Amino acid sequence: MIETERLKMRQLTRDDLPWLIEMRTRPEVSKYLGGEKLQNPESISNRLDFYIACYEKFGFGSCAMLWKETGEPIGFSGLQPLEDTGEIEVGYSLQPEFWRMGIGYECALGWLTYGFETAGLERIVAIAIKENVGSWRIMEKCGMHYEGAQEHYGLSVVYYAIERSEFDKLHSAG
Repeated sequence: MIETERLKMRQLTRDDLPWLIEMRTRPEVSKYLGGEKLQNPESISNRLDFYIACYEKFGFGSCAMLWKETGEPIGFSGLQPLEDTGEIEVGYSLQPEFWRMGIGYECALGWLTYGFETAGLERIVAIAIKENVGSWRIMEKCGMHYEGAQEHYGLSVVYYAIERSEFDKLHSAG
């Protein structure tokens, strides 16, 4: 789907289920994704089906995030519907070994660019649980603005958004 300086994204397949379960059930990762309630093998399998269906319906979805240097999957990221709101959210999650390396920002910016320039979206949102300071700092660094606290996926979250015109002003070449 997309590539950045250090990352390559590819569509997820059912073959990715074992590593997704391994990654998403790690306590340090799952605590930011709803914990055991949302990050258990059955829920992850259902979520993977949702991601795959998104490709067919929208032409994009959450993808495997591969480290270009080795080709290994280091997380997942992409664009997808935010529950039944009609909005498209950018999401990202990395294995802890890759935290604090600027990768979250790199992939989020790549997806925002794709969403506005390729998918033709007018607005993209993002959410994170309040305690996930690293995630909402990525949103802010990308130019997204805080629009308040909301509840999504049964979780209390911070809610950020950016319009295409705002993104273009912040990230246009020149």
